[in-house]
Amino acid sequence: MEPIKNTFGQHFLVEFLQCNAETLKNVETVKLNLLKSAQESNATIVSHHFHQFQPDGVSGVILIEESHFSIHTWPEHQYAAFDVFTCGPMDPNIAIDVLKQAFEAKTVNIKTIARGF
Repeated sequence: MEPIKNTFGQHFLVEFLQCNAETLKNVETVKLNLLKSAQESNATIVSHHFHQFQPDGVSGVILIEESHFSIHTWPEHQYAAFDVFTCGPMDPNIAIDVLKQAFEAKTVNIKTIARGF
């Protein structure tokens, strides 16, 4: 595989493990924390949409001018999967830190992928 010559952005794939399950159950709680993470990381929010699953769990997406945030939670496993794709000046590490604290995650795994060709 050839190295990427034209990089357009970075895609962060984040796993929050051993979270406080209560913080992952409710759509309003997850939405407020994800919006806070976008704001504090200096992302420019365009719109957002979130969905509450029954009995528990949330999926959501925030469209930002720099690209997007997305989240999917599995409270029964104390797990949340979070993606940040950015091709702009926002700071994904701040967003990750905000969510780590909000979800009380004991472990955070991050994979970063350069997007481009």
